[in-house]
Amino acid sequence: MSETLDLLVIGAGACGLAGAIAAHDAGGTVAILEGRDRPGGNSALSTGSIPGAGSKYQRAAGIEDSPERMVEDLIHVAGHHDADDLTEMIAAECGPLCEWLIDDLGARMELITAYRHVGHSVERLHAPRSRRGQDLVDDLLRFVADRDIPIAVGNRAEALLVEDGHVVGAVVGGEPIRARKVLLATNGFAADPTLVAEHCAEIAAAEYFGAPGSTGDAVRWGQALGAALGNMGAYQGYAAVAYPQGQLLSWTTLEKGGVLVSKTGRRFGNEDLGYSGFASHVMKQGAFAWAIYDARIHAVAEAEEEYAEMSAMGAVTWADTPGGVAEAVGLDSAGLEETIAAYNAAARGEGQDACGRTAFSMAPLEAPFAAVKVKPGLFHTQGGLLVDTKARVRKASGGIVPNLFAGGGAAAGISGRDGALGYASGNGLITALVLGRRAGMVTMEEIKAVA
Repeated sequence: MSETLDLLVIGAGACGLAGAIAAHDAGGTVAILEGRDRPGGNSALSTGSIPGAGSKYQRAAGIEDSPERMVEDLIHVAGHHDADDLTEMIAAECGPLCEWLIDDLGARMELITAYRHVGHSVERLHAPRSRRGQDLVDDLLRFVADRDIPIAVGNRAEALLVEDGHVVGAVVGGEPIRARKVLLATNGFAADPTLVAEHCAEIAAAEYFGAPGSTGDAVRWGQALGAALGNMGAYQGYAAVAYPQGQLLSWTTLEKGGVLVSKTGRRFGNEDLGYSGFASHVMKQGAFAWAIYDARIHAVAEAEEEYAEMSAMGAVTWADTPGGVAEAVGLDSAGLEETIAAYNAAARGEGQDACGRTAFSMAPLEAPFAAVKVKPGLFHTQGGLLVDTKARVRKASGGIVPNLFAGGGAAAGISGRDGALGYASGNGLITALVLGRRAGMVTMEEIKAVA
């Protein structure tokens, strides 16, 4: 790193790795800084699910989809917000992105047809077969290594290097590293309790389950340069982290017909809101909740490695009746019996669901019944630096911050302005990968244009 780089990437999650690969393949000299002792960040903790509207894999599966349909889905979930232009660009680019990852690079991913997950009207998620983001990160790291792109782990950028208002690198260990362009891929601010309390107060009391490096560096550095911020109140929560195992209870268990209940054995909201939107509802009713589903749903979820591991760790309790499973996990048995009876009646079409649920999938539930103790958590924030459709950081006063790019959690996302209800499955990874790749390509276009 002794010479001036074309692109310095700060952060080695999916955004930074994709940006580095794209810039390298366009002829650039690239290096990556990672403050933690290992790459991956929140991308490694995700399910690796990436929406790809209109991809060739959808067409081969006979699924009709388009960027326009994805935009409609995202607006339906999140409404209009500070980064509407990104919603349209990302919807247009996500299909080609999946094809780039799988066909051009060789990522071990496939179209998911077993479920759609929250916010999507058709099957458009592409993910590793394991449903582990770590597998996607491992693939990206392999592609980086194949290109001899250096990654300096355990080297936290302390500040941006700025000359006459232009970003020209970063400071690491008190030493400058110069670069023609800089990509901020440091994720968001969910690991900073002060910033979370300021911008996402409703989830501030929840335990943080994301990567420890999400400390808001990009927001602070950007603000010091006059950058604009957007969608700062938005976040991705998770309503059902298995306790005490600390692993995600696959939302497939709820999407396929399971319910969440309190210690009284009674439901407290509509699970159709999804794993992110429902997190605040779990928090309001108490520290813990219990997922109730059945053996048929368990069999579907067990195809996912993380769920199978969670089950093997003893997280799932079984009984032949709702009352029996309630007694086994310490719930009010009469309450759960009444809850399941009423829910099953609604699932059979014998009246409306009391919580307003309309998507029952495999319900009514039947014996044997499963129960998993869960707690809500915060995974990552969805607000950050406003960027244009070329991933360039915008100034609050107009124009852009010269030479500075951002993506993923460092940038304002597409999940609405406030709260968790606007988060559709894959919103975090898709903004990371699309904006990271876009930043890498635009970097080299701009450098070549003045060469």
